[in-house]
Amino acid sequence: MVSRWLHRWCFVVVSIFWAGGALAEEMTLRQMLGQMILVGFRGKTVEDGSSIVRDIRQWHLGGVILFDRDVGTGGAARNIQTPQQLCALTTALQGYARIPLFIAVDQEGGRVRRLREEHGFAPLPSAEKMGQGSPEETRAWGERTGVALRQVGINLNFAPVVDVAVDPAGPAIGALGRSFASDPEAVARHALAFAQGLRAQGVIPCLKHFPGHGSARIDSHHEVTDISATWTPDELIPYRRILPTGIVPCVMVGHLVLRSTDPVVPATLSSALLQGLLRQELGFEGVIVSDDLQMRAIIDRYGLEEAAIQAIAAGVDVLVVGNMLDFDPEVVPRLVLALEQAVGSGRIPAARIAESWERIAAVKARFLGP
Repeated sequence: MVSRWLHRWCFVVVSIFWAGGALAEEMTLRQMLGQMILVGFRGKTVEDGSSIVRDIRQWHLGGVILFDRDVGTGGAARNIQTPQQLCALTTALQGYARIPLFIAVDQEGGRVRRLREEHGFAPLPSAEKMGQGSPEETRAWGERTGVALRQVGINLNFAPVVDVAVDPAGPAIGALGRSFASDPEAVARHALAFAQGLRAQGVIPCLKHFPGHGSARIDSHHEVTDISATWTPDELIPYRRILPTGIVPCVMVGHLVLRSTDPVVPATLSSALLQGLLRQELGFEGVIVSDDLQMRAIIDRYGLEEAAIQAIAAGVDVLVVGNMLDFDPEVVPRLVLALEQAVGSGRIPAARIAESWERIAAVKARFLGP
């Protein structure tokens, strides 16, 4: 476990840089666009000359996502080695930022967790296992997770999963034990409890994968995932129960095709699903986060820059690029420049960028302030 003094050190450094008051300044278009990107990088330490430091300093990067293993290098260690190393890494990253970074991780439990026992962290059961107990027990797991993340400077957890295990053999959710239950009401109870546990420790929870990945027979990591024939409105029940509580300020949208709402593009790129269903019908006013734009369901069909432009135009606030499947140290400037050009040409209204920045700023001020 991370020592108490090490945790205080991480928190104080973040607070010092927040006290610089960057959010009170007028933001340029480029600064706002940089804040709308959350990217993965290689390295267990950072140095002044690294691309990620350049992205934070020059391109105003809004956040990073951390992984324990690097798929592109055959599974070698990527960002996470020990609690002490991880705390030093997140502290260094925040030290380069004028506006505090979202430092994110996928710490769902079970198969999907980046902070593992071999790195010195406590075990965390899968959502499926937690769902077999009581919501009170699930909240306790959420609190334990929040403590572990907070102690090493991680402030955003891409969890809990609110996908309903409609298909227990589904390759992305059911077969991996990532769903709390096949009953959407039970999913809602356990997911809310886990989110409350994270919030109690100052960690931002993020529901995923809207509008519901639990019935999918294909994994969107590999190809376009059409849920039109298997999805039902019951898969929205967790969102209907959780979002009105105000506990969860972020929702991750999946690369999922739902033809009854949008017959053309997946949810990540769909104004009908994001603005119509999520914002207007479900009343969500927080930050919409994309799933990884490098997943094959998106990048093979649209390309990275085009997907980013369409996602922002549709209503996504934060673009996630894991930089894992196709590592590119230049991905942040590529995206910022492409989005600048799209605003300049009128494809994306400047007001659309300002809306996202206001949502991002509100969440950062609420959760990452001193």
